Amino acid sequence: MFFFPLGCLVGLLFLLFIPLLIISILFDLVTFSFEKIGLSPEMAVVIVVATLVGSIINIPVTKRKIEYVRDSGFLGFFGVPRTVASGVAINVGGAIIPGCLSAYLLTMVPSLGSVAIATAAMTVISRLLARPVPGVGIRLPMFIPPIAAAILALVLCRGFAAPCAYVAGTMGTLIGADLLNLHRIRNMRGVVSIGGAGVFDGIFLVGVVSVLLTALF
Repeated sequence: MFFFPLGCLVGLLFLLFIPLLIISILFDLVTFSFEKIGLSPEMAVVIVVATLVGSIINIPVTKRKIEYVRDSGFLGFFGVPRTVASGVAINVGGAIIPGCLSAYLLTMVPSLGSVAIATAAMTVISRLLARPVPGVGIRLPMFIPPIAAAILALVLCRGFAAPCAYVAGTMGTLIGADLLNLHRIRNMRGVVSIGGAGVFDGIFLVGVVSVLLTALF
């Protein structure tokens, strides 16, 4: 008869617990950031869950069919034609929800002009940093946009830095990275998602991290 060592069982349970602990901590940080911009804890959880679920939902705006030849892998011969969908879509979690939340936050800030300046600056920064990647969409550096959004909010909107950082960060990233690069990616094969793919990561991170940074200063 073989007995499973107790130490191995404890070690296995510990290894399984670590990912759950990390996920829990990240979830708490995200909900905390949404609470800092004025949302209740319950609404913060709803927004987080809706954003994550919405990241896999794309609403088609335009759609067309294009046909291309795919190489079979045998010396480049015997290509098999295949028809794929192509067009533009809007990502729910990366565009619609941040847009609606930003519109709500704009009704709460005392100076729309300061937020507009911060958003315009973030638009320029995101436009310069964005890189189209075939088959993926737009890629952004992970930490530069949220740091820039936090600095702009602290300088221009010191008294209401958290909501300003979220609006400027998310909307500046969406406009600068996606909308201003739409002409560069709309001819890529497949569906181009506004606020989706790599940009969703950027928008989600810039919204959360920038608000957390403003809370530290």
